[in-house]
Amino acid sequence: MRTILTLLSDSHVVQGIIVGGVLAFLTAQIMMNAVVKAMTTTVNGWSTTFKCGQPGNGILLRAACARNLPAVNVAQEAAYWTTHRDGAGRRLSGQRAYVLHFPAGQLPPNEAFWSLTMTDVVGYMVSNPIDRSSVGSRSGLVPNADGSLDIYMQRTAPAGHASNWLPAPAGHFKLMLRAYLPGRAVLSGEYHVPPVMKVP
Repeated sequence: MRTILTLLSDSHVVQGIIVGGVLAFLTAQIMMNAVVKAMTTTVNGWSTTFKCGQPGNGILLRAACARNLPAVNVAQEAAYWTTHRDGAGRRLSGQRAYVLHFPAGQLPPNEAFWSLTMTDVVGYMVSNPIDRSSVGSRSGLVPNADGSLDIYMQRTAPAGHASNWLPAPAGHFKLMLRAYLPGRAVLSGEYHVPPVMKVP
C-alpha cells in the first residue's frame, strides 16, 4: 500500500486528479451561468424564467435550475421574479427607503395568491422588529383610494402605512415576488412587475 501511495505521490497523479476536479467544477459553473443568463428575462429590474421544471429540459438546464431555484414549480403552478436592484439600477439597501407601486388592476395576475418576500443577499430571511418577512394578497394590505397598492421597504415604519411595510435590514437585500397559479398575462410574458423605486 505504501508503495502505491509513494508511486501516486511521485507521479503527481493525486495532484492531477484534484486540479482536474477543480477545473471541471469551475467549467460547470461557467456553463450554468451562461445557461441561466440565456433563459432569464429581466424587465424593470425584475428577473424571471419560465423554463425550469419543464419536461425535456437538458441536463445542463436542469442543473442550472436546481442550483439557482431549487424545488421550483413549473410555470403553470408558480411564477417567480427576483431583484436586488431598484428601478435606477442601484443595489437595494436598507440605507434607503423604497416603494413598489402597483397601479390599480396591475397586481400579479393569479388564480391563488401572490407574495413578496425580502431576504438578505444570501437568501436568509431578514430579522426585524415586527417579524415580517413577506407581504401579499393574504396580508391585509391597504390599497390607495384609486385602487393602486404601495408596498414600502425601509428600515423604519412609514408614517401612516405600517400595514404595507416590509422591514429592510441595514445592509443590502433582495426581493422575490411569487404568483401561484399565475394568470395568462404572466405565462405569456405580457405582465411586467413594476420597478422598485427609491422614495425621494
